[in-house]
Amino acid sequence: MTKKKWAVASSLALSSMLVLAACNDEENETTTPEEDGGSTEENADVGADFGTDTTNAEDAIEGGTLKVALVAESPFQGIFSWTLYEDGYDADIMEFSTNAIFETDGDFLATNDGIASMEVDEEAKVVTIKIREDVKWSDGEPLKIEDLMLPYEIIGHADYTGVRYDADFKNIVGAEEYNAGTAETISGIKKVDETTMTIEVKEISPALASIGAGIWGYAEPSHILKDIPVAELVENDAVRVNPVTLGPFKINKIVPGESVEFVKNEHYWKGEPKLDSVVLKVVSASSIAVAMQNGEYDLAKGFSATAYDQIETLENIEILSREELYYSYLGFKLGKFDTTAGKVVMDDSMKMANKDLRKAMGYALNIEEVSDVYYYGLRSRANSFIPPVFSSFHNPDLPGYTYDPDKAIELLDAAGYVDTDGDGLREDPNGQPLEIKLATMAGDDIAEQITQFWLQNWADVGLNVTLATGRSIEFNAFYDKVQADDPEIDIFMGAWGTGTNPSPMGLYSNDAPFNFSRFATDESQELLVAIDSPEAFDADFRAEKLLAWEELMAEEAPVIPMNNRLELEPVNKRVKNYSIDYTTDLGLEDVELTAEEPIK
Repeated sequence: MTKKKWAVASSLALSSMLVLAACNDEENETTTPEEDGGSTEENADVGADFGTDTTNAEDAIEGGTLKVALVAESPFQGIFSWTLYEDGYDADIMEFSTNAIFETDGDFLATNDGIASMEVDEEAKVVTIKIREDVKWSDGEPLKIEDLMLPYEIIGHADYTGVRYDADFKNIVGAEEYNAGTAETISGIKKVDETTMTIEVKEISPALASIGAGIWGYAEPSHILKDIPVAELVENDAVRVNPVTLGPFKINKIVPGESVEFVKNEHYWKGEPKLDSVVLKVVSASSIAVAMQNGEYDLAKGFSATAYDQIETLENIEILSREELYYSYLGFKLGKFDTTAGKVVMDDSMKMANKDLRKAMGYALNIEEVSDVYYYGLRSRANSFIPPVFSSFHNPDLPGYTYDPDKAIELLDAAGYVDTDGDGLREDPNGQPLEIKLATMAGDDIAEQITQFWLQNWADVGLNVTLATGRSIEFNAFYDKVQADDPEIDIFMGAWGTGTNPSPMGLYSNDAPFNFSRFATDESQELLVAIDSPEAFDADFRAEKLLAWEELMAEEAPVIPMNNRLELEPVNKRVKNYSIDYTTDLGLEDVELTAEEPIK
């Protein structure tokens, strides 16, 4: 039999992104172009000198409280379970108390340095996962192999209310039978002994190395959750109020939607954290810069690039940055998700069914001006569904949808979208009035301005685009409406925070709930399957199929990438041993403070 430990499998060193269910509203952080916004040349190198690690070398105090701002315009949902959460705010919060079982290297491949190690028998199509001994939950209960098995039982259950039962999960032998209720267990998952489990998969895939293709990267406390009905988990106190953790900190107090107080986890498997506690509060984008200047917070998670000019000269902070696993996008509703069948169903009668109309809307957006001038060089127009940080698979030569209103007009004219009544707005090819409803997320105080800028871009080429619901939509309500295929929404602007597997399967396959555009064709599905196939262990083959899929998506335009971004994180100068580098050896347990209060 052929066995391989993925942590040292050089043939897989290019497998690097597993899509997560994380998204946010920062696309609405842009502003309307004005004459005095500065030039592209002036801003092009902003961020070039930023580091990823704090440079504070002063002596640390003992303990202390790290004060964290979560920059958001909406309350967080407070679903503190990796199997159940749905947005990036909850993910940001859970990073302080993560239940992750694997650690990854610089290529985002699972190593054997975490709580769990993984070994794959290619011939038998079996993954063996083994946990360390003497790892404890924050309540002192020992970690058991059942805690790694429970997430699969939750996600695969017929009453599961989350969004992770998808094509990846169905790669596990027996998952579909368990979900359908014809089997009491997932037959492909077995307990070997107190520290070992095996997972039989249908297809061996390079995504396994990136904790994909059915492999789940987080534990759940079976001693607390096992007897709670799956349908009730999302509202249970064990998820919402007092979740236990394997991470460096544990939740001590929650003010729903507003703040979370963490205290150090004395049972943390890497050792006791140096901080006593962490207090995280939701702070609006309009007030965060002043709050950082006044020394109210040590960190600002989700800081808006449009506020860079408000912090660039502050002497009490360091600005850290990194290329983010992120892209924002314009999506077009092309069908619905059949929840009974668990698959996307396209509908040729949808308003946005004409691909030339979709292409024209992409070319009409002047993202270049907004990104280059008003994001201070910290955003760039995305040409791809693979963020640039994944240099092995990101193709910088893809043309994308650059700003070209003349091409937009040409496409619309040829497709029969013409102004037949002389009012300056185009009718549809049947001569009927055409009104396109856009859903966009509410953001900070300039969100409405940028939304109006996009609407004007489309009006400039004769398209009547108006806001669904008549206004920008609150973050949580926005995704509820988009996921439910609200008939009032024709197009929408969203964003994905991505993980560590370059496969787009979890977002765009024919049975992915996150396939919000509802685009599903045989050609797309065949390419997505090929990207995760055994043949894709050949990195060149995988890159070739990814490129073919991206070219197909560019041609069909069900989703148009808008922005990539450089992530900024302002950090108070009293913070020591803090890093946002993807390859850092520093963890939150290493963070220290060199003053009793943030420096002003």
